[in-house]
Amino acid sequence: MTYDALVPNASQLTYGSYLKIPELLGLQELQSKPAQHDEMLFIIIHQVYELWFKQIRHEVSGMLEVIDEDRHLPFIKKLKRVNRILDVLVHQIDILETMTPIEFDKFRALLNPASGFQSHQFRVIEYSLGIRDDGYLKYHESNPTAYNAMKAAIESPSLWDGVLAFLDRKHLNIPAEVLARDVTKPWVMSLELAKTFGGVYRDIEKHPNAYAMLESLMDLDQKLLLWRYRHVAMVERIIGITRGTGGTQGVEYLSSTLSKRAFPEIWEARQFVITNVGCPM
Repeated sequence: MTYDALVPNASQLTYGSYLKIPELLGLQELQSKPAQHDEMLFIIIHQVYELWFKQIRHEVSGMLEVIDEDRHLPFIKKLKRVNRILDVLVHQIDILETMTPIEFDKFRALLNPASGFQSHQFRVIEYSLGIRDDGYLKYHESNPTAYNAMKAAIESPSLWDGVLAFLDRKHLNIPAEVLARDVTKPWVMSLELAKTFGGVYRDIEKHPNAYAMLESLMDLDQKLLLWRYRHVAMVERIIGITRGTGGTQGVEYLSSTLSKRAFPEIWEARQFVITNVGCPM
């Protein structure tokens, strides 16, 4: 085969045209004048975050589909992928932390009123997992695409709802009030459900698939918590306790998010394993 045969003509797909490389590389528009070196890093890191958020949304959508079809293994595979992506999100903070406070301060004021608080994709992820707070909707009313995506997510069964329905179909005796709840409302932690999961952890051999699923979901929740914590620590490292761009409370607000859990009963189940009390199994 000649070299000419390997060179694509204008009508053939190429690496660059398939991935839209020219368009992608043109999306980093610095606001600083003269251009501040570290602003490029700041933009790229956050654009990459949004791309990974898009992939997580894609995977969670797929997880909801397969769990509704009782396809356990594809669910676990997609869940594993989300967990690996969350590992990457955490490690990206290591890169951002190479920027010093004075380097960020050189262009920080230009970011107002923009804020990571305004990432609608992250809110869709939270809503899809089961962390629901419709108070965030008002910040996106001027953006119909973002608002509609968030509204659709908060009005649909969450991943946690889908998992619990699946486990009930597999005879795990999920409390009836949990299965019958209004899925559009914020989650209310169920002690009875936590006790049921305590029974799974006390007899893993009897419930191997349920155990593997719960532990993988626990990994997701813990990795999401770790990402939140690393984000808080990074912000405090770079800007201290000053207010965030966009008028948020900065570190104070971010710290308040560390109590969020997508699957609280898996965490709560530990007390019914360690203390050996009241598991209805």
